[in-house]
Amino acid sequence: MSRAAADAVRTEEERTEEDLPLLMHAYQQGDPAAVANLVRRISPALLRFLAVGQVNRSDAEDLLQECWLRVHRARHTYRPSEPVLPWIFAVARHTRLDGFRRQRRRQAREVLVDVVPVVASREDPPSRLTSDQLGRLLGELPASQREVIVMLKVSGMTLEDVARATSSTVGAVKQKAHRAYAKLRGLLEQGGMR
Repeated sequence: MSRAAADAVRTEEERTEEDLPLLMHAYQQGDPAAVANLVRRISPALLRFLAVGQVNRSDAEDLLQECWLRVHRARHTYRPSEPVLPWIFAVARHTRLDGFRRQRRRQAREVLVDVVPVVASREDPPSRLTSDQLGRLLGELPASQREVIVMLKVSGMTLEDVARATSSTVGAVKQKAHRAYAKLRGLLEQGGMR
């Protein structure tokens, strides 16, 4: 690049940097054109900054979006007398650090393996009951327990609603439901339906 071309580029960059405080001030005032202009002008440099290191392109783009969200949330803290780029790059730096920390936490929890282990279940999955089988099982319960189970599980009522409907306390409803579940579990194990 010739000296004259380099000077022209430098002059363009200086003019761009001179416009940024005005754009940022307009952004603070809610001007959508200023926002679009700032994003268009600064995003390429921010993306290069955020992509430095071990970050792939996709992660850098995610960080760029997060950075602009943070700029948006903190735009009221920018002082028009200060340069814009250092302020925005400070936000970008914190965004990149937080992204790096998130990535480290995720890597600490993840374990890479060559072969996915096969986990054998201890029991076969329970078979689905037909409505007749379910009716027979519920018929084995005492009437008060059957009533509570039907209200809770079939009708979808809350414990408080069932307590009001049966003129009892929530504790009594919980106790009846617990006993009903235990009895149903025993009946399923005895009948081989499990």
